[in-house]
Amino acid sequence: MDYISTRGSAPALDFAGATLAGLASDGGLYVPREWPRFSAADIAGFAGLPYAELAQRIMQPFVGDSLTPERLLELTRAAYGRFAHQAVTPLKQFDEQQWLLELFHGPTLAFKDVALQLLGLLFEEFLGRSGQNLTIVGATSGDTGSAAIDAVAGRAKVDIFMLHPKGRVSEVQRRQMTTVLAPNVTNIAIEGTFDDAQAMVKRIFNDGAVTSRFNIGAVNSINWARLMAQVVYYFAAGLQLGAPHRPVAFSVPTGNFGDVFAGYVAAQMGLPIARLIVATNVNDILHRALSQGDYSAGTVTPTAAPSMDIQVSSNFERLLFDLNGRDGAALSAQMAGFEATKAMQLTNAQREGASALFTSARADAEEMDAAIRWAWEACGELIDPHTAIGLHAARASGLPRDVPVVTLATAHPAKFPEAVEAATGTRPVLPARVGDLFEREERLIELPGTYEAVADYVTTHAVPKG
Repeated sequence: MDYISTRGSAPALDFAGATLAGLASDGGLYVPREWPRFSAADIAGFAGLPYAELAQRIMQPFVGDSLTPERLLELTRAAYGRFAHQAVTPLKQFDEQQWLLELFHGPTLAFKDVALQLLGLLFEEFLGRSGQNLTIVGATSGDTGSAAIDAVAGRAKVDIFMLHPKGRVSEVQRRQMTTVLAPNVTNIAIEGTFDDAQAMVKRIFNDGAVTSRFNIGAVNSINWARLMAQVVYYFAAGLQLGAPHRPVAFSVPTGNFGDVFAGYVAAQMGLPIARLIVATNVNDILHRALSQGDYSAGTVTPTAAPSMDIQVSSNFERLLFDLNGRDGAALSAQMAGFEATKAMQLTNAQREGASALFTSARADAEEMDAAIRWAWEACGELIDPHTAIGLHAARASGLPRDVPVVTLATAHPAKFPEAVEAATGTRPVLPARVGDLFEREERLIELPGTYEAVADYVTTHAVPKG
């Protein structure tokens, strides 16, 4: 299996190369040259496998010769052995149609752990072979940062510089990053929004003065290996609800489009998915794109669901590439226009292709609160604001009653205690394994929201190529 760029001109890489590279040299995102496909009999044969074994089976076609099946299984067992639930991503039932897929049982209480615990091990594996140093530069709207830091803290030959928008993440999210005091971890609070931070990260990848001196790697969902790991829990949930003999719908609270794109990949691999529901908050660029063809960035509105306060969804490019006949040159021109104007209309082929699998919905603050209350009062489940936005969309989907609808629970409710308490009158409690979070020392630096300030700091403190 090799990997090609969505913009068509970067060299193809194998899985190990794409994992360490992150963003392609032409500014595009790596995708497999073709989607592996499982038959219905293959999928039926996955039923009952432990999560780590299912992960190895689903991911092996993407890994190719970069890892033997035996070594990949060792890594998946190590990654998912740290989760607080034996099922890793357990499924709960709300009512006769609505289900909840809990993705927050990892060490930082968010769905990002499912991918990043594995990605940290992959970095260590591939860097050990090459002897090179890796400088990870990432941006977070809340959960990616803590999950990535936990995954690579203390690992040899890896340094991580994580940017977050100052004052725009929850206190729990911030402390989960800033209380990790490992010497290879640097937290940077910038003035501005997540979109500003993400734009700086992309610019670093395309800055020859930086990439000529440092091996720059990515932990954001621009990194293919991270998306690959997220495909697995769609299969896990689908199998529990009757796949391959029964189609399942998924409602995904979405900011950067990576989590729901993993569902698209699962569908391309043969998992029968009835519908992927893209659930946004009032920062609704993806809802507008899918419902009207209008992919135009507006001003970010801060909300109680900060991980979705995004107006530029990086992974949407992967879907547009696939839906437009995988024409890298055409997509490169389309994205260049968007990057210049922050506005873009989807082509007819892109709109029609998306509508075959995707729908979308938007939730405002009142609708989000109502979903939190319903889950608590009707089902006794506390859910976080992001999950609530997914649940709102799931309950409004209008799908036939015999189609199970799975909402992805992307974060533990205790990461957003004020919002949950305001909606339910009940304050969620942090699990005991992170219960001393508010007593730990914090360490971070603050920088202006300029590329020059961030690039200068990173290049001054990072380890050059070995």
